[in-house]
Amino acid sequence: MSVQTNRSESLAESEVFHILGNDRRRAIVQLLAEDGGQVDVSDVASEIAATETDTTPVPNNLYKSVYVSLQQTHLPQLQEDDVIEYDSEAKTIQPGTHFEDVLQYINGHGASGPTVLQLHFAICVLGLAVIAFAGIGAPVVSSIDPVFASVIVLLVVAASSLYRLLA
Repeated sequence: MSVQTNRSESLAESEVFHILGNDRRRAIVQLLAEDGGQVDVSDVASEIAATETDTTPVPNNLYKSVYVSLQQTHLPQLQEDDVIEYDSEAKTIQPGTHFEDVLQYINGHGASGPTVLQLHFAICVLGLAVIAFAGIGAPVVSSIDPVFASVIVLLVVAASSLYRLLA
C-alpha cells in the first residue's frame, strides 16, 4: 500500500541539506535518478550495502542491516518530505513531487544548461578578452573604451545574478 503525504510547499534548503546529510538517503536519491523510474527496495539495499563494504559478496548481515534501516528510517523520511513515493506492500520506490528539488543538489544533476557560475565565468572571460584586445589596439575593438567594457561586463553579470535570484 502506498501512503503519500502530498506535501504542497517546497522544501526549504535546510530540509534538503538534512535529507542529503545522510549517506544512505543520498544514495537512495542517486540510485533512483540513475534508474529513472520505479526501483525495488531490495535492489537499493543491495547497492548501498555493496558500497559500504569491500568484500564480495556482500555479507548477509550487512544487507539485512541496510534493508531494515531503509524501511524504518530513511524511506519514511524521504516519503514524509515527498521526495519519494514508497509502496510498502510492493516494496518499491519512485520519484515524488520534490525529488528534483533534492536531486539538483547532488553532483549537479537536474541542472538544465550551464550553471550561473559557468555563465558568469564565460561573460567575464569574454569581457576580459575585449578589454585586452582594446588595450593592445586590435582593429575592431580598439575603439571601445576599456572602462566602458568593464562596466558593461559587470552590468551583465549583475543582471544575470538578479534574474536568477528572482526566478
